[in-house]
Amino acid sequence: MSQNQFVLPGDVIATGDSRPDQNVILDGDKLISTAVGFSETKDNFVSVIPVTGFYTPNPDDLVIGKIISHNALSWEVDINSYYPGILLASDVFGKDYSPSRDDLSLKLNTGDVVLARVTNMGSRDPLITIAGESLGRVDSGELIKISSSAVPYLTNSVIQTIKESTNANITVGQNGLIVLKCDNSTCLTKAIKSIKMIGMMRNNDSIEEKIKNFLDEDNWKNENLKNDMY
Repeated sequence: MSQNQFVLPGDVIATGDSRPDQNVILDGDKLISTAVGFSETKDNFVSVIPVTGFYTPNPDDLVIGKIISHNALSWEVDINSYYPGILLASDVFGKDYSPSRDDLSLKLNTGDVVLARVTNMGSRDPLITIAGESLGRVDSGELIKISSSAVPYLTNSVIQTIKESTNANITVGQNGLIVLKCDNSTCLTKAIKSIKMIGMMRNNDSIEEKIKNFLDEDNWKNENLKNDMY
């Protein structure tokens, strides 16, 4: 096993017969990093060990992003990664899209939030799509952000625990962006604080028990009373 150089997304790590592993893609005969970290070669497999909390896109990941700009052919979407996600105009308008006829800003504009999937990893910018069930523009809800490394702690059972206590609708992007919807402002606050609490955890020991305890009505009232005193 050998650990080589510090690399950035898009850097060519090696060429030849080696095979891509974690955070590495193959483009022709080039092995290209998709993360910030240190390259490592083991048994002819090349990987990158990430050193930051930025999200590393993978095909079929569900992500939440915010439109930051567009040109004649695509939108750039902030997906909490090293490079923006690219949403092609043809993905939204269809194969008959014409730059001279169709105005991208009539469909999605700067600041709009979208629920999308990663479809392909090029040498740098990931391609995303909003064509699919439940995908598209997010018209309402509270957008919050946690480290993408904490997303695995949001298991189905943990999310269900928060939903049962707050009646909130929770959509989790694997990139660490989360949309919460709730008609009751107090319950929305409870849900937001629960998610942020999980985002600060460094291991998954007893997470569900801790969240249940935090959401307990008496504990919640005591916590708010304590906060009101300061």
